[in-house]
Amino acid sequence: MTRLEKIFAQGEKKLVIFDVCGAPDMETSAKRLEAVVANGADIVELGIPFSDPVADGPVIQRASQQALANGANLEKILALAADLRAKHPETGLIFFGYFNVFLQYGLDALFARMAEIGIDGILIVDLPFEEREELRPLIEKYHVPQITLIGPSTTPERAKMLVEKAEGFVYCINARGVTGERATLPPELAGRLETLKKLSPVPVAAGFGIAGSADAAAVCRHADAAVVGSAAVKLPLESLGPFVASLKAALK
Repeated sequence: MTRLEKIFAQGEKKLVIFDVCGAPDMETSAKRLEAVVANGADIVELGIPFSDPVADGPVIQRASQQALANGANLEKILALAADLRAKHPETGLIFFGYFNVFLQYGLDALFARMAEIGIDGILIVDLPFEEREELRPLIEKYHVPQITLIGPSTTPERAKMLVEKAEGFVYCINARGVTGERATLPPELAGRLETLKKLSPVPVAAGFGIAGSADAAAVCRHADAAVVGSAAVKLPLESLGPFVASLKAALK
């Protein structure tokens, strides 16, 4: 049984927290990730900063720019992830980023390093389904699955095709547009999540637009996990732990 399978097998709803690695700097980023885990995150999405994060809203864009300006790069983030894994062997760790960064590093070298560290999956925002078979040999060689993304406009027919070989969990994007908090989540979201859960062979996590505890609890009435990004990224270190704890409490 994989680490992600063990996490979801525990039954209760899960909390996934995204943070931009290296923001505002590598030292503070390490402290932020520790606070996230210490306050109840079951899975951490390690956001890899990129100069042109087209799927991200202003909060994550600013954090990415800050991280890059302060010297963050994939090699340093791999070291950060290795330290985090050593301290927290039971926490799920996912690399979340854009294909260009991973390609420039070298895909075989990256997958080998992720396997060595104990990274539980990779989510590549801008890699179309039709092109992801390029990664299949590496996924099978190193046993680091690619997390499947399902968009808000994906039809049930296409969703069925997308999740057929899904591993780890499926990430359902709640709302159209870029990342960021929303005043309200789409009314049709509950139905989409219920349909996706029937199609998916693995648990379903819902993200994009979750502003706080009420939203997290609402999506978890229909999903197996809530993913919170911008609402966490925007907070200073001293506020991050209590915020994550409030999210976790809302899911119990």
